[in-house]
Amino acid sequence: MQTRQLSPLARTIAETATDIWNDSCAVDELEYAVGFGAVGATANPTIVVDNWRKDASGWAERTRALALEQPAWTEVELAWAIVEEMSVRGAKLLEAAFEAHKGRQGRLSIQTDPTLFRSTEPMVAQALRFEDLVPNVIVKFPATQAGIAGIEEATARGVSINATVSFTVSQAIAAAEAVERGLAQRRSGGLDSDRMGPVITIMMGRLEDWLRVLTERDGIVADPSALAWSGVAVFKRAYRIFQERGYRARLLGAAIRHHLHWSELIGGDVIVTLPAVWQRRFNASDVAVRSRIDDAVDARMIDELRGHFPDFERAYEPGGLSIAEFDTFGPSVRTLRAFIASYHELLHLVSDALLPNPDLKQT
Repeated sequence: MQTRQLSPLARTIAETATDIWNDSCAVDELEYAVGFGAVGATANPTIVVDNWRKDASGWAERTRALALEQPAWTEVELAWAIVEEMSVRGAKLLEAAFEAHKGRQGRLSIQTDPTLFRSTEPMVAQALRFEDLVPNVIVKFPATQAGIAGIEEATARGVSINATVSFTVSQAIAAAEAVERGLAQRRSGGLDSDRMGPVITIMMGRLEDWLRVLTERDGIVADPSALAWSGVAVFKRAYRIFQERGYRARLLGAAIRHHLHWSELIGGDVIVTLPAVWQRRFNASDVAVRSRIDDAVDARMIDELRGHFPDFERAYEPGGLSIAEFDTFGPSVRTLRAFIASYHELLHLVSDALLPNPDLKQT
């Protein structure tokens, strides 16, 4: 196949250092993504609930079967068994890429329990369990104060991590430094890390969402076009720092809201994780596939964002947040609340599978 015949996303992968991941562990969506060259996938509580709802009767039946096999398991244990099963199914589609790229690509992210965002050791314990499921797992830790400590500990113990609930340059740096410390511990102990593939996520769209919330909440009148560049500006600044400092972890752009969150990252040695709907949109688009990662964001956009949004300044500056402030930053709070709500929804789905409503006719 000639390069000119490739879709935009396939060209991005074939012609640049930029990788594409599927923003779901759903097998049908991942098959489409792998078809144009995607080399990774992700899961979080919201994604797991969405996958359940696409095949509600099938996952309810599977939950009841697990409950019969393990009668002592709680709904929490059953829920995590479902999460793990969904993840393993997706991971199998990435095994070939994992082997071909020696662990640098071909991984599926599994997120630790979002209710543990303040508890380092339980997060690490869960990460070690996930690590044993399949070789090509990568484990999501939130970029909270406890999560940063967990990233270091898990890395030292050989777990490839994905820092999530991350929106700022300071969070990205803190997570990358934690990975470096963990890798140093492994080296000092004579342990191998060649096949580890850590990544640091910046949820560009969720930062933009927060600034839009502030616009309405506080009656801010700012150039609306500047908001679309907020997450891109943060990502590009973090990328420059990562390149200068030579961090082992790669940056991953997530929470896609429009094509700037993909097109402006092209050319970087980075990952972009895309929901299936955006993959199809971009593959059908006429957005030019060319390297833009080193193109500076218009200074007028940066000035507009700085002038109206102190929280953009906190996100954009390398020292904008201390580690102690990570947990209380607006986008962190909103995202943790959303992930925890989805996790509780998953528990409800498990309960409903075990105790279906007797007032409704069952099909």
